Parts: sequence; C-alpha cells; structure tokens
Amino acid sequence: MRILCWHVHAAWMTSFVQGAHEYYVPVLPDRGADGKGRAQTYEWPDTVTELGPEQLRDAEFDAVVLQRPHELELFARWTGRAPGRRGVPAVYVEHNTPRGDVDDWQHWLAARTDIPIVHVTEYNRMIWDNGIAPTVVIEHGVPDYGYHYQGYLDSLVAAINEPVRRRRVAGLDLLERIATQVPVSVYGMGTDQLLSRITDGLDEVGDFSQDYLHERMVEHFGYLHPYRWTSNGLALIEAMTLGLPVLAIGATAAYETVPAAAGLVSASPDRLADMAARWRMEPEEPRERGRAAREHALRHFGLPRFLTEWDALLKEVCA
Repeated sequence: MRILCWHVHAAWMTSFVQGAHEYYVPVLPDRGADGKGRAQTYEWPDTVTELGPEQLRDAEFDAVVLQRPHELELFARWTGRAPGRRGVPAVYVEHNTPRGDVDDWQHWLAARTDIPIVHVTEYNRMIWDNGIAPTVVIEHGVPDYGYHYQGYLDSLVAAINEPVRRRRVAGLDLLERIATQVPVSVYGMGTDQLLSRITDGLDEVGDFSQDYLHERMVEHFGYLHPYRWTSNGLALIEAMTLGLPVLAIGATAAYETVPAAAGLVSASPDRLADMAARWRMEPEEPRERGRAAREHALRHFGLPRFLTEWDALLKEVCA
C-alpha cells in the first residue's frame, strides 16, 4: 500500500513507518513544519521516500494519513485531489486533547462521515465531541529498546519538549514543586530555557537525540511524568520499555497507562515526591517496579499490535 503522511511527530512516525508499506513524506527546501521530510535523528527504513509538492501532484497514493486540520487543504492544493470519499481514502490521527471551554470541544471533522478520526487513547475519544464522524482508537506502539535500567543517579528524570512554552500543559509548575523535595533532571528540546527560569532543585537540563536521551534516562532511579493535559506521552512509554519505574500526575490517560505495580499515579505532587523519597532509600523497589513497567509496556504498547491495528484500519478505509 502507498501511504502519504506528513512528518509531524517524529517518535510516533518512527513507529508508523515500520509497517509493510511504501511511505511518502512531503519535503520542502527549508524542511519546515509542512515539509520536514525524513527524520534526521531517528532511524527510518528505506521504504520512506521524500516528495516535494511538485512531485506529489503526479504521485499515486492508496491512502493519506492526516494529522493537522490544515493538511486537508494542503493535500488538495499540492496533489489536486480531495481527501475522503470523493478522492483519496483518508484517516485523521488526533494526537491531542482539546483546548478551550469544554462546550467547544467539537472536533473539526465532527460533521463528516468519510474521514475516520483515529484517537491515540480512549480518553481522547471520550473527551472530544466527535459528532457523526466514525472513530477508532489505536494506542501508541513503540519498538522494544531493551531493558537498560541502571538507576544509579540520585534524581528523577522527565522528558519535556519546550517546557517553558507549554508550562501548565506540561505541568512544569508541578515539576518545580516536586523538585524542591527530590532532584529532577529535565531533558528535551528547548529545555535550555529553563536555566533562566528555575535552577533550585533541578539537577540538570539539556537537549539530546533520542538514542542519547535513552542512555541518560536509564541512569536515573525513576521517570517523572508531570503532564496535566496530554494524550499520552511516547517518552513515558519508552521509559517503561527501558525498565524505569514511573511517577505520573493523575490526568488524561495516565491511570490506564501506568499500572500500580509499575509506580504511582496521583493528582498530588506531594504524594509523588514522597514515593520518590522512599525509592531513594529503598533502591530495590524502583528496580522491581521498573521491571513491571517494562512488562506492561511491551504487552500493551508493543509495535506488532500497533502495526496490526493500523493495517486493519487502512485495509478497511481503502476497501
């Protein structure tokens, strides 16, 4: 099957392109948001091909996977075809939780029946007003990165991209509160901005590639997921596959993602900090919980399940 999909979220896309299809990703000279092309810091298979807008008009696709509202217009303009029943079979992946007032949480495809909305969590499907649009849930899938937990650093680790811009969404204020009681390291794109904002209680900050991020994460005794309003963090699931125990703010899909054996999910930052303090004194407990986290992640978020569910959906849409 020939599938067109914009490179929006590198980690999600890395899993998606592992399937048995041909994948085409739009590319622009500046590799901006609408034309990133192939990933530069992730390993993608040779089945992923870059195409510029002028090449897209003559290319043939069996399906298009949309991820942002403006991609419907972009696809029509660049290919000369419409996404959906009157053109190229399409699905829309909703990566995000809704914003604004709860009464305004109607999805922009809610009035259409020809483009299924693919939610990445059951929470997302429940919280969005999907109207008459068909919906399906395909939860994240990640490769098995292997068990690498070490836990010798006396600090938690959190992975947050652009934490200052996404302050309340990412739970940066909650992280700050926990960091006054337990050291926390923060990694991700744009974390250098933290240096001018908060220093007390934070162990270190920095921007790293995925491979190096994984190498650093496993040195810490636990993973902190402080997000208030996110669908489900791929970094959280990756941390679990690596064997890290989890402390997560009890919001959105966290309760379904992290079982009790793998750590603690709570709406109270203080309870999370107390658990972290206990783990610092009893290092065997986080190690055991990390093994449980890995087992759960492989069972529920394994790549084979993810790809099988996507294959079934694409086959149905293209039938």
